[in-house]
Amino acid sequence: MNREQAIDVLETIQAFYPKVNMDKRKARILIPELEKMDYDGVMKNLSAHVAAHPYAPTLSEIAAYPTEQNDYIAESIGWEEEAKKVPEEVKREFFEAFRKLVERFDGDREL
Repeated sequence: MNREQAIDVLETIQAFYPKVNMDKRKARILIPELEKMDYDGVMKNLSAHVAAHPYAPTLSEIAAYPTEQNDYIAESIGWEEEAKKVPEEVKREFFEAFRKLVERFDGDREL
């Protein structure tokens, strides 16, 4: 969220919980933390908190962080597509070299 949205969150808390003293000192600490969060998620959590609790929320009670994109699946699909382009003979040669390497290390181990 941006700074204006973070201020909106604090003003909303102040509006629902007028006994909360939201001074500049508190805002200077809370705004950078709120800026790391997802505005819509925080407002959704704040709305639920207001409906359920007569006391002001802590930041952790309304926190909502943006989901990080997981590129693993797309990357994995890309690897599969790349592997399809490798000729079967190259795959067989690699497998045979790998098998020999495993046999060599397996023979070196003392049980």
